[in-house]
Amino acid sequence: MTHGVPSRNWSYPTAIKFGVGRISELADHAKSIGLKRPLLVTDKALASLPITAEALDVLDKAGLGRAVFSDVDPNPNESNMATGIAVYLAGKHDGVICFGGGSALDLGKMIALMAHQKKGLSVWDLEDIDDWYTRADANKIAPIIAVPTTAGTGSEVGRAGVLTNSETHKKKIIFHPKLMPAVVICDPALTVGMPKSITAGTGMDALAHCLEAYCSPIYHPMSQGIALEGMRLVFENLPIVYTDPTNLQARAHMMSAAAMGATAFQKGLGAIHSLSHPIGAIYGTHHGTTNAVVMPMVLDFNRKLVKDKLAAAAAYCGIKGGFQGFKSRIMELRRELSIPENLTALGVTNPDLDMLTAMALEDPSCGGNPVEMTKRNTRALYEACL
Repeated sequence: MTHGVPSRNWSYPTAIKFGVGRISELADHAKSIGLKRPLLVTDKALASLPITAEALDVLDKAGLGRAVFSDVDPNPNESNMATGIAVYLAGKHDGVICFGGGSALDLGKMIALMAHQKKGLSVWDLEDIDDWYTRADANKIAPIIAVPTTAGTGSEVGRAGVLTNSETHKKKIIFHPKLMPAVVICDPALTVGMPKSITAGTGMDALAHCLEAYCSPIYHPMSQGIALEGMRLVFENLPIVYTDPTNLQARAHMMSAAAMGATAFQKGLGAIHSLSHPIGAIYGTHHGTTNAVVMPMVLDFNRKLVKDKLAAAAAYCGIKGGFQGFKSRIMELRRELSIPENLTALGVTNPDLDMLTAMALEDPSCGGNPVEMTKRNTRALYEACL
């Protein structure tokens, strides 16, 4: 702080090719960053779908092959990464096309990051702590193109990936500036085939990113503005795509909101994510859906420090009734999307609250929460979510 002015480091995303049908440009963009033998990384469910075949056809016609790796778990871990790296090296690939939802995007980035690093460097050595990322050789990180097929995580515009440690069941955020994809293709048509529950869960993830960034006390006015408009886009368009999956205009707005949420959360996340990460790691629940489950309880938890901010957001989003009106709209949205009412309804039974509390307090997200999270209040917050 100099002269009362905060000192901060800001960075903004990358080249985004946005629009219906732009998957047809995939090979051109791959060639533009020098790729000759890209590996397309996707998840098991997507691997057999027509949208994936279409993307591979575009690459194949341009002479870039149709190599795929799809052995990706919903919460990807280091053994998925090791298998992917073996495929990458065996195929002599020179870059990664991350194609899918958050799991595929995160794992694809990890393969690009670790495939050529020196022996002895573990992916866990690159956790998003201080300047740990400098341990990696930046010149050995493969080029990345990201093609999201869901509208939620916003991982396509992020410089990190989330990887679950299969031994400790802890989700770790792995960071390097060069994990920012060189090119992103946001084609709303790719999101049309999402199952309803995934449309709901990923959409609520985008809302959680915007909401937590907006409420974070860290100074970042650019992110603040993006988070506010992102929330408005979700409130207006998520109910539309849930009931009418083929509405491409609303799908496009949700795709924008997802990228905006991940851009905005440079400003910080909070208790929604720090509660959700341990639950996802231990119980294998869907990340965005878990965020949606704990969202109202976290709003109550933070109320005294966010009520004025959220009253302003409510007014901007056309929601009457200040903070209470904002919370009511979230409750209504959860009902419209058939989100479980609490963690018990989500399938979390007999949880070890002490262990979950310890994990939540270790999660880097808790640092951006408006109310300081302690052992006592975090445990009580988990109890309120059951």
